[in-house]
Amino acid sequence: MKSVLFSRFFILLPWILIVIIMLDVDTRRPAPPLTPRPYFSPYVVGRGGARLPLRRGRPDSGPGRGWQKRNESRPQPRPEPPLPTIYAITPTYSRPVQKAELTRLANTFRQVAQLHWILVEDAAARSELVSRFLARAGLPSTHLHVPTPRRYKRPGLPRATEQRNAGLAWLRQRHQHQRAQPGVLFFADDDNTYSLELFQEMRTTRKVSVWPVGLVGGRRYERPLVENGKVVGWYTGWRADRPFAIDMAALYVAISSTSICAPGAGLGVRSVVGTRLGPSSPGLLPVLS
Repeated sequence: MKSVLFSRFFILLPWILIVIIMLDVDTRRPAPPLTPRPYFSPYVVGRGGARLPLRRGRPDSGPGRGWQKRNESRPQPRPEPPLPTIYAITPTYSRPVQKAELTRLANTFRQVAQLHWILVEDAAARSELVSRFLARAGLPSTHLHVPTPRRYKRPGLPRATEQRNAGLAWLRQRHQHQRAQPGVLFFADDDNTYSLELFQEMRTTRKVSVWPVGLVGGRRYERPLVENGKVVGWYTGWRADRPFAIDMAALYVAISSTSICAPGAGLGVRSVVGTRLGPSSPGLLPVLS
């Protein structure tokens, strides 16, 4: 009996081994890649991620056409008004720290949107140093030059008057044949330092704005004296008898103002700030926008 069982076992053993080997080879084969099937959802995604049922229209309408038409029927938001351009007029002259101070000022202006830098050299020609500096600054800029006459370089006379007037003349010529775009002008000396918050506030200037200035005139700060929203005087430490006893860095004028765009508007060499800003200059003092 045992011999019969052993004989049958050895007869079936090769076939069992063949079956096991075939199963093992089949399991090691890589699975065929799955082809993705297109999925058509009966919903469309609305505002806020809400799922809305898809309305079927005409065959040529396409999926989601009804939702698009509902969006088109809603009133579109009004476009925001253009950002007023800030024009900074900077007089500069050759000295050892010129490039260092211009670099500090440029690093501030790069962080201000819609700013145009008018750089005016006190020289008979544009210098290579300032030309290369402006080319690498990456700012919308205009490079001008005008020398200061020798007779105006005496102590006690205002400095950089010719350069500021050259910047005003360029700005007036720019807006002479076109309607003045919204913008604000200010005089940024190359040794000044500015807070970025100031540029946001100056864009709201409607006519003329005046701000305090720190570390000037032998005092910790100079500022306008304001009563009922109007400038009535000045807190200053240098020549308080001046009609406009304030540093140039404190004055901001709207480009749309007739004073700045009037023919002949400028700064007098022997006069004080603002006495030649145009026909409506008497109205500048009491305005604080």
